[in-house]
Amino acid sequence: MDTTTPRFTALFSQLGLADDPAGIAEFIRAHAPLDPAVRLEDAPFWTPAQASLLREELQEDAEWAEVVDQLNAALRGSTP
Repeated sequence: MDTTTPRFTALFSQLGLADDPAGIAEFIRAHAPLDPAVRLEDAPFWTPAQASLLREELQEDAEWAEVVDQLNAALRGSTP
């Protein structure tokens, strides 16, 4: 059983986004700061499939939840 925490870059890959450091930085620059009133998975820039993946991972508190929390913090301009 693999017990390693998924990497931030792997989450971007799962979301179908550029997963290299420059691509990740550009995504965050383009979408931050995220309005505090908007839940991460409800942000308007996600496709329905991306939003569903994020929602599922957070609801299940799956192994990806920690990485999703990191993305949430990055989009809100804070560090996890």
